[in-house]
Amino acid sequence: MVRRRSLLRLAPPAAAGFALGAEYAGRSALAQSPPAIAEIYPGERDLRALAAPEGIVVSLNTGGAEANWPAQLVAFRRRYPEIEIVTNELGSAATVMALDRARARPVADTAFAFAASAAEAAKRGLIAAYRPAPAENLPPAFHHPEHLWTAVHARAVAFVINTKLVRSVPQDWDELLRPQYKDSVVYLDPRTTGIGQLTCLAAAYATGGSFENVQPGLDYLRWLHKAGNVLRVLAAPPVAQFLRGEIPIWIAYEDEGLRLKIRDGLGDRVAVVLPREASIAAPYAMSLVKSAPNANAGRLWINFVMSAASQMRFAEAFLRPAVPGLALPAPWGEILPAAAQLRPLDVVKAAARKAEIDAGWLQATRP
Repeated sequence: MVRRRSLLRLAPPAAAGFALGAEYAGRSALAQSPPAIAEIYPGERDLRALAAPEGIVVSLNTGGAEANWPAQLVAFRRRYPEIEIVTNELGSAATVMALDRARARPVADTAFAFAASAAEAAKRGLIAAYRPAPAENLPPAFHHPEHLWTAVHARAVAFVINTKLVRSVPQDWDELLRPQYKDSVVYLDPRTTGIGQLTCLAAAYATGGSFENVQPGLDYLRWLHKAGNVLRVLAAPPVAQFLRGEIPIWIAYEDEGLRLKIRDGLGDRVAVVLPREASIAAPYAMSLVKSAPNANAGRLWINFVMSAASQMRFAEAFLRPAVPGLALPAPWGEILPAAAQLRPLDVVKAAARKAEIDAGWLQATRP
């Protein structure tokens, strides 16, 4: 018999990204009695007992290594050996499309995506309400009002700086306007990239604006261009150019810079700065699929991802845990220090401003 966790490598994607056959039928006969171990959240034991007869959870878009999903899957299988977990890697927009194609006969139990895509899935009626046990203290922007999605981690906007090219490391947006940073700054196009939109929103908060008032962010980018400090605006993350020493300052996600600094071994050649005035924390979310065939196993998986140990695994991938108040052990507490200037991204309010940012950016940066 082919092992279940090999199916995704052997089978072509079906409507929801999976090919699941008769091998999964009768899975309840394989269910084991959960061992008597300490709960990681209240009600875990009861939920596990409900999930065990289902015996499997199918999880969309949780196969990627950059968010440390492989470690999460290993830990889940170790804790719940009676429940198989099947995953893939699709991307956020493709995840919504897969859910939509399979809406009449869902295959997946959970879905992971950028919260804006999760909000779109909620609007289309593709996901079900579920409030995970460890998510009580999330900020309002980190969950759907009716709990159709819940943030599991966040990515922050930061300055990623080549310290061989930049002697004095800028610490805030205002400093970035100084003449010494002429032809130094690279950022991504707000019209076509999420991080480009977030760059404008973060600059707006830093200069007195908000999600409802993005004009200060557009004005800031106008000043940055007029000062001659923008080297170029790009359509995709310029990792290779940064590694080649072609980019002095890159406005990027914090985790992108920390991977270069720590995982890729650049060390002190890279500085990663959360600007002092304000920045944005963009949530990535999980949802229970509407009419999920293994809904209890799906709930168990989402709760597991929200647990303290799993949140720590996101920190190990340089992502900010969504659950507030977690004390990260060394060295992660130093790598991802608490940052009061981070504003949780409200994806609904931000989406409502996209057209304004697109048009305003063109006007603001016109030569």
